[in-house]
Amino acid sequence: MNTAYWEEEIETMSREELRRLQLQRLQTTIGIAARAPYYKEVFAKHAITPDSIRTLDDIRRIPFTTKADMRAHYPFGLVAGDLLADGVRIHSSSGTTGNPTVIVHSRHDLDSWANLVARCLYMVGIRRTDVFQNSSGYGMFTGGLGFQYGAERLGCLTVPAAAGNSRRQIKFITDFHTTALHAIPSYAIRLAEAFREEGLDPTDTSLHTLVIGAEPHTDEQRRKIERMLGVKAYNSFGMTEMNGPGVAFECQEQNGMHFWEDCYLVEIIDPETGEPVPDGEMGELVLTTLDRQMMPLLRYRTRDLTRILPGICPCGRTHLRIDRIKGRSDDMFIIKGVNIFPMQVEKILVQFPQLGSNYLITLHTEGSQDEMVVEVELSDLSTDNYIELERIRRDITRQLKDEILVTPKVKLVNKGSLPQSEGKAVRVKDLRN
Repeated sequence: MNTAYWEEEIETMSREELRRLQLQRLQTTIGIAARAPYYKEVFAKHAITPDSIRTLDDIRRIPFTTKADMRAHYPFGLVAGDLLADGVRIHSSSGTTGNPTVIVHSRHDLDSWANLVARCLYMVGIRRTDVFQNSSGYGMFTGGLGFQYGAERLGCLTVPAAAGNSRRQIKFITDFHTTALHAIPSYAIRLAEAFREEGLDPTDTSLHTLVIGAEPHTDEQRRKIERMLGVKAYNSFGMTEMNGPGVAFECQEQNGMHFWEDCYLVEIIDPETGEPVPDGEMGELVLTTLDRQMMPLLRYRTRDLTRILPGICPCGRTHLRIDRIKGRSDDMFIIKGVNIFPMQVEKILVQFPQLGSNYLITLHTEGSQDEMVVEVELSDLSTDNYIELERIRRDITRQLKDEILVTPKVKLVNKGSLPQSEGKAVRVKDLRN
């Protein structure tokens, strides 16, 4: 057995074999989905049957599924299996602005999901001899149980530490000799800072591998995390609607995330027109599940913006690679006619060693003009050092203007003065009229 792969036959399958497998699984998935009340209605309206899908391109005959569709048919309108006989777990999104999106899993679905997460962890060098600590929230959030079951499938000694409580995280890392850790990027930086607050060197631990994801981040931020914790940090992608973690993952080459095409069909579309864009061009990620029995989703619009990366990966895996998530089409804000993503701001801020990791973009209306304010915490500099701070502020303002084509108002604030979040970081407050 080649120890570089969890499932060598699948991971190195030729593109032709992968496409044949995808078509076979897509036809099966459509047959299953037809039993769900929502898809039964959609298929009848558009004359969709498994036999009507003869090529992978035929999937474009099927309308997109959106978060709004899932909420409108809450809770079980997209469930295709026998809910009580075969359903074994429910996960859901937070649903802070209405009904949550609900996903129901069968035993087969959970088994497939755990295997995908194990495949991802194995790909970045984690083995059964590792101690894997998970700082994700458990419960309805998929990051907790998703990584838990995947790490257990791999055979790791697992530490279900859950989110927050940095002192406890540090104690577990130290006492249990944790070697691999899962954390969202903003919390990974917070954890490194907490080590120093405890008088400990964050690079002097048994940690060697960090898995990050759940919130958009730049490669500069990833490198900063690697330096702060003395680890290799691997980018990951997942979402509740597609199971959770384990959908796509970087390999040890760190040159894009391999999308597991035996379980997902990937499309990149123009978010305005819905039409496909050429490989290599940025667009919205649209996904179809290919190995889910209880609640398959067809052409789900993720709102995440990325692109398919060209070329062959040196790791030998044939599954396509996507670029890191640039942001979400619904996270983009427009000010003075310019489209801006928070990651463009972060890309500049992370280049200044005098700054901390926490920042907040506030949009407000002043008179008849929209204004953009960027507040960013300092690392260790005192706000009393006016001359030095003013020089840094001007440099940041100039570089931000070059990047986003708008001149923001930059405010440097003391470390710890901006709100801290143990979940996904809130980066934008839009207070405009």
